[in-house]
Amino acid sequence: MRQGIVKYNNVKAGVIFEDDNGEYIFEYDEKYIQMYPNQFITFNMPVTSRPYKSKRLFPFFDGLIPEGWLLNIASESWKINKNDRMGLLLACCKNAIGAVSVHHVNSRDDA
Repeated sequence: MRQGIVKYNNVKAGVIFEDDNGEYIFEYDEKYIQMYPNQFITFNMPVTSRPYKSKRLFPFFDGLIPEGWLLNIASESWKINKNDRMGLLLACCKNAIGAVSVHHVNSRDDA
């Protein structure tokens, strides 16, 4: 299972996972839910205690991944297949432009 900590303005907002079956799960952090109940990371994913699940990487997170020549550089530098969206998200989106960033973690306990 691969996963990343999702931060909104440097505050832990939640965790995104790709499980062993290739399903994607995003869960808001309980502290974030309590402190920022109306500060969602995207309109399509309002703050809730229920996890979001999808067979494909959520469009919002996919949109954080570089495109074009920058995608080519990232893919070649880190030797990540361009179709490995979770791998690219974890490798490229720690210092993403905007309020949301994704930070790689090694296990669910690290989240």
